[in-house]
Amino acid sequence: MQTEIDDVSIEDELRTQIRAVAANGAEIEIIGGGSKRFYGQAIEALPIDVSAHSGIIDYDPAELVITLRAGCKLLDVEALLAQNRQMFGFEPPCFGVDATIGGMVATGLAGPRRAYAGSIRDFVLGVKMLDGRAEVLQFGGRVIKNVAGFDASRLMVGALGTLGIILEVSIRVIPVYETELTLSYEHASADEHIRWINGLGSKPYPISASQWQAGRSQLRLSGSEQGVSQAAKLLGGDSIEPGWQALKEQQLDFFDPKRPLSRISLPPTSPDLLPDTAQLIEWGGAERWCCGDIDVVALREQVASAGGGLCAFRGHAAEVPIFHPLPAAMLKLQRNIKSSFDPAGIFNPGKIYPGL
Repeated sequence: MQTEIDDVSIEDELRTQIRAVAANGAEIEIIGGGSKRFYGQAIEALPIDVSAHSGIIDYDPAELVITLRAGCKLLDVEALLAQNRQMFGFEPPCFGVDATIGGMVATGLAGPRRAYAGSIRDFVLGVKMLDGRAEVLQFGGRVIKNVAGFDASRLMVGALGTLGIILEVSIRVIPVYETELTLSYEHASADEHIRWINGLGSKPYPISASQWQAGRSQLRLSGSEQGVSQAAKLLGGDSIEPGWQALKEQQLDFFDPKRPLSRISLPPTSPDLLPDTAQLIEWGGAERWCCGDIDVVALREQVASAGGGLCAFRGHAAEVPIFHPLPAAMLKLQRNIKSSFDPAGIFNPGKIYPGL
């Protein structure tokens, strides 16, 4: 992967495009690799490809921080980290070979390890971006101890490009674990699995992922050889080949691309709300996938009353809002943040909610 390249000309070109769009009252759809373009509401705007803004800015494995331009391919960066026995702790999905670092941050999507290691937001140390005035803004820093502007950097995570164009990002990485082991158990119902996995949470087991589907629970242990071996003896279960990569990339048979996919987020101890529906449950019960036709409006009311939210993740009818409705006060706050970064509303308008 190319390092320390001069991308000033690309930045200048993007600034010129932003000024022209704002002056004309037009709107922009920010596109990197396009692997996660499906995520969020479909929008009609002028597409601007930012994938050429690529290159490693700084990476010293001893510092456990990598700073890179947003157009870097996620697979390339993960390969570089692996050469140094390091990785992204939040286990981000690619959904395609063209996935970029910018798309990873903008969507905020994380894999099976997220419930045990943290989200992307927990690992972002700094961000450089272009706002709706075509001004370059920089928040945070490149070292773990530098927390100036930390919260502003985190705003970019999951914003789906509605606040501006991410140019660079500094991310904390973690060492690869010495060993990992996947164990399988039989739990006939989702509720049985939820009670079991949350019971384990109070014990010092090196758990790094969990899932339940069709009567079977799976548990991943990550850590030292001694720690994982001792935990496996105490937990029992059957040792099986790991399938976490296929889960992360939604390549399991459960994720039928021809059927609508919904993601339900709940407090992890919440009982099963869909006992008669095929589900895949991960994150210790906090994330529950449903593949098939559902009444989104009715289920959203049920999920909200349990303290959660429902995302119509992909494949739903065009008129179905993708993201769970926000309370009026929260929606107003989100719009105020949007107007601060993007006063003319030119970036990915309506990608999350109307007016955002």
